[in-house]
Amino acid sequence: MADFQYTRRKLQIGVGTLALLDVALLAVLFSPLVGSQRSRNEQLDQLWRDLQVKTRQVEPLMNVDKKIVTARKQIDNFYRERLPDRDSAISEELGKIAKQNGVSAGQIRYKWKDPEPVGLRPVEIDGEFSGDYLQLVRFINAVERNPVFFLIESVQLGGEEGGKVKLQMHMETYLRSEA
Repeated sequence: MADFQYTRRKLQIGVGTLALLDVALLAVLFSPLVGSQRSRNEQLDQLWRDLQVKTRQVEPLMNVDKKIVTARKQIDNFYRERLPDRDSAISEELGKIAKQNGVSAGQIRYKWKDPEPVGLRPVEIDGEFSGDYLQLVRFINAVERNPVFFLIESVQLGGEEGGKVKLQMHMETYLRSEA
């Protein structure tokens, strides 16, 4: 019988402790320290928005290792398809574009710069061309759209002689180095 009373007494203490703990937790839940249900919901909503913003910020970094491999392939394709490996390919291409658009090519000067560490050698091109205005517009458009990469840096239109407008262009392109 003593064991029963001893166990009963321990159970009463345990239940009383749990009841006091429940009262204390209810007091904390409804106290100004925790805030109202509305403020907790607002805080939860704000944290959810913050999570979404952070997720969008790190999204470009997801699978970055695969993106690097893809970018390297795209760069290699660009070099192979759009950058010539011979000096003569540049002048051939400019001559072909000029002929297709009815433009006369005058003096064209090339200036080769020192090779860059990435396997490219910059080439500056200063060219004089002449034709009627519409032909020159088509020529500039064709140069920009040409498979060989030409970067037009400046264009100057000169005086008109006998219906022919003079055009001076400063361009840049790159040669692939043999690697």
